[in-house]
Amino acid sequence: MKGVRKQSANKQAGIVTSKLSDAERDLLWHIENGYLLETDSLGSDLVLRRPKADEPLRPASANRKTLKALEERGLIVPGKSRDPLRIVWRLRRKAKE
Repeated sequence: MKGVRKQSANKQAGIVTSKLSDAERDLLWHIENGYLLETDSLGSDLVLRRPKADEPLRPASANRKTLKALEERGLIVPGKSRDPLRIVWRLRRKAKE
């Protein structure tokens, strides 16, 4: 079929990517593609993990401010973790209105 395109995950979720920094877009892409974003209880020490392979990936350009900006925009929310000193972040199911 001509003219039929799949919408990107960012458009489906209602996220305006033009207002996001490169680091924010990178973190969202990883979360959308199956990575778990973990931080310590203070929001620092960002680590991306694949659920099956427990190998950590440290995002070079992301920091605590990047995480806080995504949370303030309502794009990610803290989730539950088995470890009380770790926070696993997830995408917000419905965009803030």
